[in-house]
Amino acid sequence: MEIKKRLSSILESPSNHIDEKLLKICQLLDQEYSYFNWTGFYFRNGDKEELVLGPYVGAATDHTVIPFGKGICGQVAVSNETFVVPDVWEQDNYLACSLDTKAEIVVPIIKDGKNIGQIDIDSHTHNPFTAEDRKMLEWLCEEIAKIM
Repeated sequence: MEIKKRLSSILESPSNHIDEKLLKICQLLDQEYSYFNWTGFYFRNGDKEELVLGPYVGAATDHTVIPFGKGICGQVAVSNETFVVPDVWEQDNYLACSLDTKAEIVVPIIKDGKNIGQIDIDSHTHNPFTAEDRKMLEWLCEEIAKIM
């Protein structure tokens, strides 16, 4: 798959700092997928049970720190499993970032058996994420874990 090659070349680039690589990944995904309307990373804040916003592409968000268990991202920080939400308004524990957001996918980044962060993608389209999207994002998070 062409997108994996392009993502791999970003990850394997020797010159970029990790945050630069993550931002380039966000930019590439944003360009390649018309229904990825906010793409970003959250990372565990040291030993605290909270996530802090990392590199992202999309509208500014007030959610720069998310407690574990809160919202879709916080739930993934606890479950360590990919969470695909076809309709965010059907989720009781959803943290609204934008009224335009209709769907969300969050994939954990697991290193040495621990959740160190995740990629979070919001879409302005109902139920847009495919099985292929999920597999690609899970692969991406495995690759990111290797360089963290």
